[in-house]
Amino acid sequence: MPGTVLLLAASPLGRGRLVDAASVLPVLAAVPPSVLSGTDTANVVELADPLEPQAVLTRLRAAAATPGPLTVFVTGQLQLDRRQRLPHLALARTTASTVRYTALPWHWFREELRLRPAGATTLFLDLHADQETWRSLCAPRPPGPSPLDCGRDNAVYGRVAPPPSRRAVAAPAYMKAVATVLRSGRRPPEEELHERALARIAPESAGTELLLAQGGPLPGDPHAAVTAAVRSGRHADADALAARLEQAAGLAHGPVSEEAMHWTEVRADLAMLAGDAARSCRAWLAVATARLAAGQPADAPAVEAAVDRAHHQWGRIGDPALARELGSVLAEVRGRVPGRREGALDHVRRQLRQLQTQG
Repeated sequence: MPGTVLLLAASPLGRGRLVDAASVLPVLAAVPPSVLSGTDTANVVELADPLEPQAVLTRLRAAAATPGPLTVFVTGQLQLDRRQRLPHLALARTTASTVRYTALPWHWFREELRLRPAGATTLFLDLHADQETWRSLCAPRPPGPSPLDCGRDNAVYGRVAPPPSRRAVAAPAYMKAVATVLRSGRRPPEEELHERALARIAPESAGTELLLAQGGPLPGDPHAAVTAAVRSGRHADADALAARLEQAAGLAHGPVSEEAMHWTEVRADLAMLAGDAARSCRAWLAVATARLAAGQPADAPAVEAAVDRAHHQWGRIGDPALARELGSVLAEVRGRVPGRREGALDHVRRQLRQLQTQG
């Protein structure tokens, strides 16, 4: 099956630039697509200093929808938005005061890659953090996903470097080292490729970076079993397995724990894949309501994502009675969680008024 490669290099164009991210693209482009992806044939999509986060999201979403292996190479710099203090990948127009609107929220990687088959996605990252983001990443934190989490089913390798000194613009040394290894004409196993790249930059990095090394899922991973059931068309079996895992996680960690909520979200996705928009909408509304009841803020990424997905699935419900029922709930939740898309609540209200005229 053909592979897909997404090359993304991004950094601000002004004085806030920490790394010359796009300088790595000619080196990566010199590597044959088949070697970049580790497959016989591959399609390569290149994004050099993109301007708009939505444009990057569109390309990322299209790459995530491809059925074959996906390799994502990301080079750039990280900054925190002032409102939620979440890491974003800075784009060409990003400044310290406009991160929330002009940069790519890092959690979008996790959200867009979450439906891919287990073990089919690999990310190589070469990131530089500004001083504020670096302090946040290095600070002690409770157990749980990393701020740079890309999803438990995906392999992630790379490094995050501190900001360069004296307003210098750094070079993407790790990614250039990866490209240099690949230009030999063979893609070694991912962990070996990562280690060889680190060995090449060891003298200059001097152990100051945060290293990323997360392998793919192990054999017997329940996510792989759920994915296999879906791919063979056994949607009911997939949901039954996810329901058992949801119940087990709830008993072990609590019904609103991240472990249990994860499987509730999986079941919402499974309903979507099975074509049951009403069940998917209802599940996403349950996720959003539970997270809000647990004290999570309305602009938390997981809350916003749940409401956005419920809204999307609601628009696909063909039964007017079901649409009216769930639309009333969605309108109430949307009033608390407006999300990032302007006019979302007004859209729900307009659609509800139209539904009232239908039998």
